[in-house]
Amino acid sequence: MANILVVDDELGIRDLLCEILNDEGHSVEVAENAAQARVARLNERPDLVLLDIWMPDTDGVTLLKEWSTTGLLTMPVIMMSGHATIDTAVEATRIGALAFLEKPITMQKLLKAVEQGLARGSLRKLIAPPDQRSVELSQTRPLSPGIVGISPAVEDVSTQATRSFMLDKPLREGRDEYEKAYFEFHLVKENGSMTRVAEKTGLERTHLYRKLKQLGVDLSRKRG
Repeated sequence: MANILVVDDELGIRDLLCEILNDEGHSVEVAENAAQARVARLNERPDLVLLDIWMPDTDGVTLLKEWSTTGLLTMPVIMMSGHATIDTAVEATRIGALAFLEKPITMQKLLKAVEQGLARGSLRKLIAPPDQRSVELSQTRPLSPGIVGISPAVEDVSTQATRSFMLDKPLREGRDEYEKAYFEFHLVKENGSMTRVAEKTGLERTHLYRKLKQLGVDLSRKRG
């Protein structure tokens, strides 16, 4: 099982997430602010981080950017917030966040996001070049933003391949999960514009709406 770091200034949320993840067999470390998160990041070597956006000392997006610019964003990070905007989601994704969980967080969404994040982290380690692995072993979690030394094309493949589907599922289920992740990715990238997503994916707008509804993509906050 994995070592997961939960960063949130609300005790109730930390306790809830810790209890759920412990029940799943994971080892969980908690931090109530960015200062504690920095220490835990260096000492505990987490496989995945659940990071709250709104915290009193340093907000989660700023901490994410700090890890990215200092070469410490080597693990999947899932952002959490009850008040995140599309702009915030786009910024965090650009920096390197894997996904967002909207509060209140349901157990089903939490476990699914964690599963996807850990799968991406495992694939990232597998495709890292040998020289990069040697550097990681000799330093304290020393890789730079995303996946150092791996071309953008490979990074895109690894992201899409592990974002929302697993290869050991039935073909239809796996395909539906991939298509849902594919369209959600483009909706975030195009800032919710259905017109631009239709152009990008080559689908007629009416067909696109029908496809998104069939896949269960949440359109309640999409624009355009």
